[in-house]
This record gives sequence, C-alpha cells and structure tokens, in this order.
Amino acid sequence: MEEHENLYEKIREMLGGNPGGFSVLEHQIDMDLQMEYYACSRKLNAEVDEAWALDQMQYLVEPGYSTETKKQILARLATIKRVECYRAIESYLEEAEESLRDWTLLSLNESRMQMESSLLDESQVFISTGLGGKEKKLRYFLVLISRKHTNFTPTQKKVIQNEFEFVLKRHAAEIEEIRFSGYLSTMLLLIPIHHSLKLVLQEAINECNQYGDFLTDHFIVTNVRMLSFEEIKDFIEKKSE
Repeated sequence: MEEHENLYEKIREMLGGNPGGFSVLEHQIDMDLQMEYYACSRKLNAEVDEAWALDQMQYLVEPGYSTETKKQILARLATIKRVECYRAIESYLEEAEESLRDWTLLSLNESRMQMESSLLDESQVFISTGLGGKEKKLRYFLVLISRKHTNFTPTQKKVIQNEFEFVLKRHAAEIEEIRFSGYLSTMLLLIPIHHSLKLVLQEAINECNQYGDFLTDHFIVTNVRMLSFEEIKDFIEKKSE
C-alpha cells in the first residue's frame, strides 16, 4: 500500500497540489509495452531529426513497411509539435493493425500532450498506468479478503457493493466492475488522483465491517493489471507460507 501512497504524494508534489495540469491515459495498455515505447521515443528524439519523421509520415499506411519501422515513425512523429503530425497519427489509428494499435494510442496521447504544451505555453504532465484511467481519475484493481477465508454470504456481498458505492460516491469515485469468488472480491475502481487511495479504501472497508467485521484490513491493490482469482489465491498462499 505504501508504494501507491508514495506515487500519490509524488504526483501531488510534481503538480504543486494542483490536479488541473495533467492528463491520464485512459486505455489499458501493458506496462512493458509502455516502457518500450517511451525508451524508443527518447532514443529517436536524440538520434533522428524531424525531417526524417515528416518524410516517413506518408508511409504509415504502406503495407510493405515493417512493424518496427512504423513504430519508429509513430514514436518520432509524436515528439514533434505540429498539427499535421498529430493528424497523421490520428488518421492512422483508424486503420492500424492490431499489433500496432496500443503503440499508436501511446503516440497519439504523447502528440496531444506536446500540442497542448505548445498551445498553453506550459508543461503538461501525462500519467500512464497499465490499467489506465478516465478524465482525472486513475483505475485500480482491488482485492478484498474475508476473515478466516470463509466464503462471502449473499448478504455480505450486498453489503460490500452498497457500502463501497456509498463511500466512493462521496469521494467522486466509482466502481466499474465487481466480482466474487469464494472468500475473495475483486473490483475495478476509478478514483480521483487528488484523493488518498489508502484513506478511501480503508473508509469503505470500515463501513462494511460495521455489519459483522467480516473483511480483513489487508487488501491487494494495483494499477498495473487485473489479476485472475487463481493468481490471487496463489499469491495469498505464498504470503501465508
């Protein structure tokens, strides 16, 4: 939990406590691919001039060009603060092959940020996680665990859904999905970046526990990817050992 609180505080510090100067990647894109994209973008920005990217832009739709070449063209175009570059990426996204779709989404978001920074004459912060987000909210995958690993009853399931919806609404947050399996409950949540993740989740758990103290205070939360119930159970068993 501490890692997420540190991330929250770092973002707050970077933005000077102002949640208005950033944008959030909305799509769920694998973190390894994101790391590959930004490494490629930095490398090309240092080694390849703008003229190369502008000249290559027309070949994005050419089937004869390799996936790797198109990745380079997209990554370099995204760093150029020109409307035609943004439009080229936007147009290509409509027909991009599946293997390049997420890469194109990343380049489009970077290009948009570059354009906004230029137009507003101020630096913009772009926040991307594996699970993405929506507007000024980040998406989290949460795992709740019942005490003594007893299966949730129908009443407890209803309490979890009702109390979490109540608390999250109070913090302008929301549940996108909720699932149950035995003694586990998982949720996809959208929580505003300027709210403390730990405090919001602990408040919701405390509300649930007023109806029988049936949830542990320990929970799993990540914004990297969703986990299957099998993965969660394996993780809990290993931690217990």
